[in-house]
Amino acid sequence: MVAEKFDVVVVGAGLAGTAAAYTLAKAGVKTLLVERGDYPGSKNVMGGVIYRQPLEKIIPGWWREAPIERPIAEESIWLLTEDSALKVGYRSERFNEEPYNAFSVLRAKFDKWFADKAVEAGAVLVTETVVEDVLRRNGQIVGVRTNRADGDIAAHVVIAADGVNSLLSQKVGLHGELPPNRVALGVKEIIQLGTQRIEERFGLENGEGATIELFGDSTLGMLGYGFIYTNKDTLSVGLGVLLSDLIERKVTPNYLLERFKAHPMVRRLLQDGEQKEYMAHLIPEGGWPQIPPLYAPGYLVVGDAAGMVNGAFREGSNYAAISGKLAAQTAIDALERGDFGPAMMARYVERLQESFIAEDLSSYSRLSRFAHQNPHLLTEYPRLVCDAAHALLTVDGTPKRLKFGDIIRKALRQRPPLALARDVAGALRARP
Repeated sequence: MVAEKFDVVVVGAGLAGTAAAYTLAKAGVKTLLVERGDYPGSKNVMGGVIYRQPLEKIIPGWWREAPIERPIAEESIWLLTEDSALKVGYRSERFNEEPYNAFSVLRAKFDKWFADKAVEAGAVLVTETVVEDVLRRNGQIVGVRTNRADGDIAAHVVIAADGVNSLLSQKVGLHGELPPNRVALGVKEIIQLGTQRIEERFGLENGEGATIELFGDSTLGMLGYGFIYTNKDTLSVGLGVLLSDLIERKVTPNYLLERFKAHPMVRRLLQDGEQKEYMAHLIPEGGWPQIPPLYAPGYLVVGDAAGMVNGAFREGSNYAAISGKLAAQTAIDALERGDFGPAMMARYVERLQESFIAEDLSSYSRLSRFAHQNPHLLTEYPRLVCDAAHALLTVDGTPKRLKFGDIIRKALRQRPPLALARDVAGALRARP
């Protein structure tokens, strides 16, 4: 028996689901937002950086009241070997001025605030509730079945925002369980360090924030990277690695994280810190060609559940928010017309293709495929550039001209001209 009916049920109160619920509620749509955790954000994990501009399209000026940690003024990339790091960074006062470009956030705080905004707009939020299946009638999805007594809920449209490997989409039949080479495993710790220590060690002041992404030895050369993001008085420290690589190498994520934290270039940044939280999370991998089907009659898929993550550029939260908004707009159109069939639901994919999401994810698919096919990129090249820097910066009586010759000869021994040419050509074809 169906206990209650809504226009739209949104499953999952992460960034994508809440963006959908907020957009729907603001339009006067009777909306239910269902979250399995104790509260929104209690089970949600990401590295910890969110961009301002996409959320501005949903809540203008959101960052003025949201529980952000630090605006990001400096971003760095490090190439690591076992004992060295080549560092490339960008710092700008323009990033350090309102309205800012990006912020570090803690999802437990941020997601709760965002869900509260959806509730203020008129959505109904239900927590500690698991959606187990969809309800069907005449080939169309007409609601959801929850684990609560008399928990069937009718709806014209169901929006699935239930995370990677979306169990609900599997029930609908849109895809099976994702294979290990289609997902990365991210692990993360929150380390208490204190505001003063953070600002001293990262060269920050007045609440500024910094990010570091570390490639190469941070993941034992496996596809992925480590990260360190500054919060107000804590650090978000972690890494993400393709799950199939972890299985093949028989490496546990806990071992990899502890090894990363002990790296001489990382250890000094974390020294005297106290671990406060540990969490793990699957991350979709592959780009636009690997996106599963995103709709069925009366059903739409958003965010991580739709595979919308660009790991190379640390983008996922922006895709989540915009995909949630686009799904909500599609549901609003469907409600206005009383049409919830496949052609109407397909307008969601059309909206995605007209947005930056499809183009960015198409570009990322080429880069991801190139990296998968060339595992030496994160082993040989970091060592080459770090060894070259070490040789050039070492004063030992050898003329620089001879050193340049030695560097070139060593590089060509490690990557012969033909192999180097293939790498360069592949990188050019894979560029965004």
